[in-house]
Amino acid sequence: MQLGTVQVSVQWEVRKKQTPLLSVLTLIGALGIGFLWVGFVFVFLGVDPVFALQKIFIGSFGSLYGWKESLTKGIPLFLISSGLCVAYQAKFWNIGAESQLLMGAVCSTWFGLQFGASLSPILGIPLMFFVGFLGGALWGVIPAILKVRFGMNEVISTLMMNYVAAEFVSYLIVGPWKGSTKYGYPYTDDLPKHLLLGTIPGTRIHYVTLVLGIVISMALFILLYRTKFGYEVRVVGESPEAAKYAGIDFFRTSLWIMIISGGVAGMAGVGEVAGIHHHLSYPGNISAGYGFTAIITAWLGKLNPLGSLLSGLFFAGILVGGDAIQISLRLPAATVHIFNGILLFVLLIGNFFLNYRPVVQIRRR
Repeated sequence: MQLGTVQVSVQWEVRKKQTPLLSVLTLIGALGIGFLWVGFVFVFLGVDPVFALQKIFIGSFGSLYGWKESLTKGIPLFLISSGLCVAYQAKFWNIGAESQLLMGAVCSTWFGLQFGASLSPILGIPLMFFVGFLGGALWGVIPAILKVRFGMNEVISTLMMNYVAAEFVSYLIVGPWKGSTKYGYPYTDDLPKHLLLGTIPGTRIHYVTLVLGIVISMALFILLYRTKFGYEVRVVGESPEAAKYAGIDFFRTSLWIMIISGGVAGMAGVGEVAGIHHHLSYPGNISAGYGFTAIITAWLGKLNPLGSLLSGLFFAGILVGGDAIQISLRLPAATVHIFNGILLFVLLIGNFFLNYRPVVQIRRR
């Protein structure tokens, strides 16, 4: 008697319906696997993973100081991730928010140093944010044009522009914009005092940018889900061909997407310069990798600007907790970046399983 062979194949089928429960379970499962992988990293580094994770969350959310610092670092994440939600909804993979933040910082510093002395705070501060928005927006429009007109992959163009912006900032602070230096570190002169952003007493929380970040997140939520433009953005993301068939101007929509995404990242740069540092300095000082971390917060927030507020605060806490373990456990600074990279990876995998389900087919021959 001759037995037939069995052929087993797995195909991925698009899920027709995504329930809220499935979304929550997928998110929890992805984060659980991510923290498990992070635990293995700590074991490899010779550190008790449970103790290290406790240190991270106690250092960020276990004290009043931790909460204050987490909210301070959350402000740029609120702004950047809400803008990335718009771009990612259209499947425009903007990896250049870090450079857009830096260009917003550059343009607002230039404006403050050139014209700030003659302007009142009521006029100067809004104009400084507007100029920062323009700086980030213009830097974001470049890869949009390169993609639509010349077919260049936006992942490559936006990523490479991060390095261009970082080197440009470094050139300015050691070259034409170099001010008086302290402790051997070059940076520009301080902005006029009346253009510096006020902070909540006893904290570094610059409340103007905090309110701005929350308001912009709410506004972008309305823009995405309650307006014609938001509908066009989502149609472009689902199917560019269907968008063209429906009469949606792909070039115009792409430009506006990156104006918004790059512009709000530029405003985050204004907040860091005018609210925290008061001058332009090295890129690593202006941004603690906010442009890259915001990619994770946007995905964790399900590409929803309101969801990115909560995920932004969560990852800001990880940044603060990461600083704590660097000091107490003497771990390298790259540990936090590894942490963030692992969580982004598992979130992307979780998003894939949320959109597709495996179908096993068994055939007998």
